[in-house]
Amino acid sequence: MTQKSVSLVTAVLLTIGFCAFIMVYEKRAMEMAQSRIETHARIIEDAMWNYNRQGVYEYLKLAAFSDRYESLKVTHHNGDPFQEIDREPATRLDRMLIAMHLMPRVTLSAQVRHQGDVIGRMDAVWIPETIYMHAYVFFALVMVFVIMQLYLRLLNSKTRLEERVEDRTAELMASNLELQQEIEERTRTQEALRASEQKHRLLSENISDIIWTMDLNLNYTYVSPVATRMQGWNAAELETLTIEKTLTPASLDMAGHIFAEQMAAGERTGDFKRSVTMELELYRKDGSTFICEVTASFLLDKENRPTGILGVTRDITERRVAEKEKEALQHQLERSKKMESLGLLAGGVAHDLNNVLSGIVSYPDLLLMDLPEDSALRAPIETIKESGQKAATIVQDLLTLARRGVSNSEALNLNSLIEGQQRSAEYQKLRAYYPDVRFAFELAADLPNIRGSSVHLNKTIMNLISNAAEAQPSGGEIIVSTQSLYMDRAIRGYDTVKAGEYVRLRVKDSGEGISQTDLNRIFEPFYTKKKMGRSGTGLGLAVVWGTVQDHHGYIDVHSIPGEGTVFDLYFPLSRDAVEEKAPRLSLAAIRGSGETVLVVDDMASQRKIATHLLQRLNYKAHTVDSGEAAVAYLKDHTVDLVVLDMIMDPGMDGLETWRQIIRLHPGQRGIIASGYAETDKVKTAQRLGAGEYLKKPYMIDSLGKAVKNALAGARADGNGGPKTDIG
Repeated sequence: MTQKSVSLVTAVLLTIGFCAFIMVYEKRAMEMAQSRIETHARIIEDAMWNYNRQGVYEYLKLAAFSDRYESLKVTHHNGDPFQEIDREPATRLDRMLIAMHLMPRVTLSAQVRHQGDVIGRMDAVWIPETIYMHAYVFFALVMVFVIMQLYLRLLNSKTRLEERVEDRTAELMASNLELQQEIEERTRTQEALRASEQKHRLLSENISDIIWTMDLNLNYTYVSPVATRMQGWNAAELETLTIEKTLTPASLDMAGHIFAEQMAAGERTGDFKRSVTMELELYRKDGSTFICEVTASFLLDKENRPTGILGVTRDITERRVAEKEKEALQHQLERSKKMESLGLLAGGVAHDLNNVLSGIVSYPDLLLMDLPEDSALRAPIETIKESGQKAATIVQDLLTLARRGVSNSEALNLNSLIEGQQRSAEYQKLRAYYPDVRFAFELAADLPNIRGSSVHLNKTIMNLISNAAEAQPSGGEIIVSTQSLYMDRAIRGYDTVKAGEYVRLRVKDSGEGISQTDLNRIFEPFYTKKKMGRSGTGLGLAVVWGTVQDHHGYIDVHSIPGEGTVFDLYFPLSRDAVEEKAPRLSLAAIRGSGETVLVVDDMASQRKIATHLLQRLNYKAHTVDSGEAAVAYLKDHTVDLVVLDMIMDPGMDGLETWRQIIRLHPGQRGIIASGYAETDKVKTAQRLGAGEYLKKPYMIDSLGKAVKNALAGARADGNGGPKTDIG
């Protein structure tokens, strides 16, 4: 059946269906209209029987509006009118359709009965709206017909297209058969190329060196992605990278000069198969520089003529650092071996000299006791005695250098030793000899103790001060300072200072300074540029070195010629108490009453020390090794006080830990401990409710006072009274 026949049949069927719909719908509409008028007649029967004209009028008015009656008339059974109402069509469209006889006037009537008797009649002129429904259905059928026509056209077009596709497919299959072998061959070639590219890409992206190529104008044509890690450039920046951005001016000149030399040599010999390795200084994206080893060679064409440059750049910063560290360690080892050898030699010499000097030092006193005051021999013998005492001092220095001079070790306080030296005759003599030198002392309060020999440490202090004074004969400044330090990592200087707790003695001058050559030899015995006889024996700094070694300490020296020198001596901290006559804070005053204290510190040694001290102070101590562990512990437990380390790495630091603790326990008491200076984070924690700042290393006095004050503050807050401050 053709498309035209299908269209005609469809039109006929739709027309028949539309006509049938109109007949059925019109009949149904008339039946419903008659049913409504009869219903109205039943509704008004009581009002009509009771002659309620107004009620009938109101109802007829409502019925005319709701059911679209043009007029409603009620008459008695004898024909007399009872009530009547007329209504104009509601819309202009309705009036137009009525005028065109497209909306007919239909007459309806029904009897009004009361208790079975006919008491009147209701007549109505009804305006049906069925034409609107007919129009809706008509347009719907038209749309169906149009859609079917479009669908038929689409099917017809699809059929024609399929026929054309079949024809074209046959043509293409013939062509495909001819191209199949060529495609298979190209596929094999591409797979081999892809595998080769993948291999070289993996190589260039995963090695730690940068692989790059340039044209002969020194413009980059390729830079491997490793440059993003090594230099910080992103992928887009690598595409526009120039050699001026990557090399410092000096390295750029060097690279250009070497390139010109290699090109000239190749032109001269006809051989461009050559490579060169050089060390260049490269820029990172942030402007910092680093040293690299660059190996470059020419890229050649089939005629062995250069077309570009292939290079590999390797970061040798770590190698340089390792070489410097190795060199420094080697120098330290050589220096230690030399000082040890000199110490052994000095010890042997000192032993023999002690035997020789025993008579020279002892007998002059005996002789002077027997000589009269006016004896001519008294002056020579006193000279012998003085010379013998100077020789004995030299022997003592040699013994110190030999590291045999510390026989008794006791708890000492460097501040007390320095204050004692300030009162000594030797110091007063030094000040008188150098009136233009200003002496300043900056001694840390509550300085922890060390263990050692007061004799050797006093000599060390005076040797350093004397050395600083002699370094500035025309006047200057000497600053002697002390400080307690907690180092969580080693510091590499003149000596490598290991991590731990120390008391540092610093002597700083603004004198002539020491050259690097002399700095490597200043601790050798008798190595001095001072005037012998006026400035000592030449053993002063050697004695300092020996004393520090005997006390298991470290030395660091910094000097700038013309600006001055700084000597830093690090002595291991001791918590042993110094036996002194001055009254100290009573232990009973800072003892606790069994309160619970949580110590949060990432260093096991610090936790152990704090626990030991707190237990000695009658507190119950618990410890955790991180901020996360502290928060977890406090979810299930309560404590009277938290002693919180501010610097904990890795993980949460003290400030973040404190924030989470006070979320769990608002009003929790705590103190902040740190080996660093008081930072903004410490102050922030204190603003959030933490107590006082306690500087490490932990000492029983300072820790006891801080804990006592914090707990006293908690009780004062609870009672509404003032805070009590111990000490």
